[in-house]
Amino acid sequence: MRAVTFTGKGGPEVVAVREVEDPAPARGEVLVRVRAAALNRADLLQRRGLYPPPRGTRDDIPGLELAGEVVRCGDGVTAWKPGDRVMAIAAGEAQAELAVVHERMLLPVPEGLSWEEAGAIPEAFLTSHDALFTLGGLRPGWPVLIHAAGSGIATAAIQLVKAAGAVALGTSRSPEKLERAGALGLAHGIRVGREEPRFADEVKRLTGGRGAPLVLDFVGASYLPENLAALAPGGRIVCIGTMGGVKGTLDLGLLLRSRATVVGTVLRPRPLEEKIRATQEFARDGLPLLRAGRVRPVLDRALPLDGAREAHEAMERNDSFGKLVLTA
Repeated sequence: MRAVTFTGKGGPEVVAVREVEDPAPARGEVLVRVRAAALNRADLLQRRGLYPPPRGTRDDIPGLELAGEVVRCGDGVTAWKPGDRVMAIAAGEAQAELAVVHERMLLPVPEGLSWEEAGAIPEAFLTSHDALFTLGGLRPGWPVLIHAAGSGIATAAIQLVKAAGAVALGTSRSPEKLERAGALGLAHGIRVGREEPRFADEVKRLTGGRGAPLVLDFVGASYLPENLAALAPGGRIVCIGTMGGVKGTLDLGLLLRSRATVVGTVLRPRPLEEKIRATQEFARDGLPLLRAGRVRPVLDRALPLDGAREAHEAMERNDSFGKLVLTA
């Protein structure tokens, strides 16, 4: 099969499409003919040697999510059959023509969605659903602060917040991205500066001085002081990414006074059963919203596998809104 591969550790120049050996499903696994697989920032980190995949997963084939058709089922699989349209998160190796997925990690692709749209769903929606509800305890009416409003996960989170009857506040350096996020349900957009990001005062103003009970943070260290200052008493910061660095300064006095909780999360290295649970919880809550059209994947552009290097370059420039998807 053809697959996106890394010929070494480095920049986009190490991205190449090559022929590799076909995978085969073991007991309880399903072989999927991949039609679309989205790019994530974790793929960029893996390319640079900064985010190795879990043991047993190749480090030279990226890809954390996919959509496609079931080709063959391993022994013991009863939930799926050849020809079924499915999508899933993966530990890696999804940016290829074939991929193997545990049967309980698969989700049905809702009717009416293209392969490109389906390929943009799993990582963004499972991550945001898990962060908002399982880790964040989201409740109707809450104002929720969501950073990097144009990212794939953020565009999913904004819609899930609105669907839950809560209020999405979002930040971005780009006024254009904030405007586009408004069409997804972002109630208030806050533009932040590159050198000295400031948003806590505006969050407090928008929330009548109380602050946000929940913050979804994709930026990391550089936003930590403002996140804490923007938090409501007893609130929670869920850290999902570290685009702005991994080491920050935490005011423990403010943390104690605000009775705040800081939670870190990542799906990829979790035990299989935890990922299955996150998948099934999204199937329960999120699939009905997708089927009803109340939430939708946001696709920046779709490129063929041979455009993988171009997709890496676009993500590094941070000029995309929503998901970059590769079609196989």
